Amino acid sequence: MEDIISYEEMLEEAYKQLPSEVFKRERLEVPKVACIIFGSRTFLENFKDICEILNRDPNHVLRYLLKELATSGSIEGSRAVFHGRFEGEVIDRLIRRYMDEFVNCPICKRPDTKIIKEKRLNFLVCEACGAKSPVRRI
Repeated sequence: MEDIISYEEMLEEAYKQLPSEVFKRERLEVPKVACIIFGSRTFLENFKDICEILNRDPNHVLRYLLKELATSGSIEGSRAVFHGRFEGEVIDRLIRRYMDEFVNCPICKRPDTKIIKEKRLNFLVCEACGAKSPVRRI
């Protein structure tokens, strides 16, 4: 006679086969910004590192920061240059807001997302839970 397996036993067996990374709930560790103010310009030295950790296009991150800081700037090598004097705490706060809006999934709160463009709309697609949420254009 066949053994009848309960739903809970099958579910537990399925959980055992999943990789351990699925169950980790650690937050994305973004390094503290390294700002140097020289004259009337602010240099964000670790800009490319931050963009790589966020898994976002540096031009997208730069557009967001420039709009929020209401200034102009550019990317020079691995750093961003802003016209004006800005404290590191201000840029840190803006990067956290960028993460909340354009990186972290609004459903499962995980940073495993990417931005896709469909027609004229941008969507944040979560690779962890599959959610698809609209995001504003910068």
